[in-house]
Amino acid sequence: MFHGSMNAASAVNRVLRNKIHKPRTLQSNAEELTNSILANLNSGHLRKAVSILFNSPVPFSFSLYAHLFQLCTARQAIVEARKVESHLVSFCPNPPLFLLNRAIETYGRCGCLRDARELFDEMPRRDGGSWNAMITAYTQCGCPEKALGMFLRMNRLGVSANEVTFASALGSCAALLAIVLSRQIHGMIVKCGFTGNVILESSLVDVYGKCRVMSDARKMFDEIQNPNAISWNVIVRRYLEMGQEREAVFMFSEMIRVHVKPLHFTVSNSLIACSRIAAILEGIQIHGLVIKTNIEEDEMVISSLIHMYVKCGELESACKIFDLPSSKNMINWTCMVSGYSLNGRTQKARELFNEMPERSVISWNTMLSGYARSFQWDEALDFVFVMLKESKDIDYVTLGLILNVCAGLSDVELGKQVHGFIYRHGFYSNLFVGNALLDMYGKCGNVKSARVWFYEMSHWRDRVSWNALLTSYSHHGLSEVAMTMFWEMQGETKASKFTFGTLLSTCANTFALEPGRQIHGFMIRNGYEIDVVIRGALVDMYSKCRCLEYAFKVFEEATWRDVILWNSMVMGCCHNRRGEVALELFGLMEKEGVEPDHITFQGILLACVSEGRVELGTQYFNSMNTRYCVIPRLEHYECMIELYSRYGFMDELEDFVKTMPFDPTVPMLTRVFDACREHRYLKLGEWAANKVNETNPSVPFRFEFMDNGR
Repeated sequence: MFHGSMNAASAVNRVLRNKIHKPRTLQSNAEELTNSILANLNSGHLRKAVSILFNSPVPFSFSLYAHLFQLCTARQAIVEARKVESHLVSFCPNPPLFLLNRAIETYGRCGCLRDARELFDEMPRRDGGSWNAMITAYTQCGCPEKALGMFLRMNRLGVSANEVTFASALGSCAALLAIVLSRQIHGMIVKCGFTGNVILESSLVDVYGKCRVMSDARKMFDEIQNPNAISWNVIVRRYLEMGQEREAVFMFSEMIRVHVKPLHFTVSNSLIACSRIAAILEGIQIHGLVIKTNIEEDEMVISSLIHMYVKCGELESACKIFDLPSSKNMINWTCMVSGYSLNGRTQKARELFNEMPERSVISWNTMLSGYARSFQWDEALDFVFVMLKESKDIDYVTLGLILNVCAGLSDVELGKQVHGFIYRHGFYSNLFVGNALLDMYGKCGNVKSARVWFYEMSHWRDRVSWNALLTSYSHHGLSEVAMTMFWEMQGETKASKFTFGTLLSTCANTFALEPGRQIHGFMIRNGYEIDVVIRGALVDMYSKCRCLEYAFKVFEEATWRDVILWNSMVMGCCHNRRGEVALELFGLMEKEGVEPDHITFQGILLACVSEGRVELGTQYFNSMNTRYCVIPRLEHYECMIELYSRYGFMDELEDFVKTMPFDPTVPMLTRVFDACREHRYLKLGEWAANKVNETNPSVPFRFEFMDNGR
């Protein structure tokens, strides 16, 4: 690669050329050729300019070589770069280091690391710039290991590093998540006196953030005396990537407070953070900043704004931005379709989808997902047929959604057709599609096919696959088979929280106490975290298995209890006919400041039914709406009818059923009728019988007593 002084043949050739051309002639030729080269460069003809240089037997000015390297870098012209370097080393006995370094940089920017390394290795002497050029080339071309290898070699040889060296080395550390080496380089930066360099300090913030050590990243950021827009962008981005969206939004607000103008990337990242945590107020403030700083025409910022409003459920605001002339690209269009779908407005989403001038597979999947999310299975199936007719773009996500539609329709035959399509088009080894197939067969009740496909997946299945099969067994009451599969699962993969939740639910529904206790013991022995969800499943399992003492023990061990856990315990007491305990739990629940929901009140009313607390039950029912802002549901009305009926409060029952905000259901009327017969309440009994007959005139309902009642 290094021609000229390092190559004997080139040296002889150069001597012969020097003998043929006299100095004055060489000088005049060089000037004419230089003018010709510059003229071609001014006309944009880089290739022709380099061709003239390459075929010229005279050296040129160093500034011309430098200019040519710069243009080759900008245009990624690797062939021309090689010609310029070849001419330089052929006609300059001792080419200056800065030009050779520039050649290495050009090769690196063009992605030709082999050329860069050969030139670097052939250089008889090197300076810090040579090492920087090579390290930077490796970093930019995605070879962080080699870049750090060069950095360490440079350090061992005693070559002094500068800001560029450290910046490139830190970039490579970030790519490799090399936190230990990053700390060592941090120490070298301090030792070499580069403290206060905002570029290096921002690079340190970046590498600590990428290595997921946000405490060090924040500490480093706070040490920057005057962080610039890039520094702020780095810290906001790293908080966002770590899932600390509130900190990202806070840092963005701090950036504005100290009057640093944010980059477009920073604004976009802050809006993404707002969308993830539904911080609509902060998002509106950032929108105001966007308008104030006149960056509302930026495509990335517009997309982030629409996405933020959609995620926060503010579709009208999103629509206003979408209606701007510069907003209607395919990404934003798809985002709006997704927003309407997520909010259950599938008809509006479909109208918008139909207006799209162009669609991608993501657009089709978004609309199909909207139908599936709203359980509109018939509409989803019709849409699938439209999609297959109008588009040839089908990916693994599409197939997963179609299988979800098959499961929703319980159409196993259609699911089998999709299975055949998957085989024919090479999707059978895709794990996502494979798990969707398992789920479809299980939900369609075809456990045998689910099991067969599960064993066919033996080489690529994962924990989700096991969970899907276990769920199928559980839903079909095959608790013993599910437990057997669970123990087999241990030899292949680790169970998840979802696995234990499924198995405990199976044990609860089949009253299988012993398997449930085994699962509980397995979790304790193997150090699994028993969070509030699993704790609720354990309480439910022990309660339904008539082991209320264990249920209370699990409940009391919780360091934090949400309303779901309280509900599990209250319903468990009701299931075990311990209504008084359930009522006491409700009092404790209120003392802890936990807001009850509709399930809580269902349990409380059932406890009142169990204990005969008619007046208390009436008080709780009346307070649902007035005190707790919980709207009574059908099950609450059923509990009250049962409460009045069981204990003979017939006047209260009559007043209750005739003032309900909806017509009583047939089961309600039947219970009223039975109560009237039992307590000889003729007037209400006849009313209930007439209501039932109006609902079902083909089977007349007769109200008779042995002797006259009220």
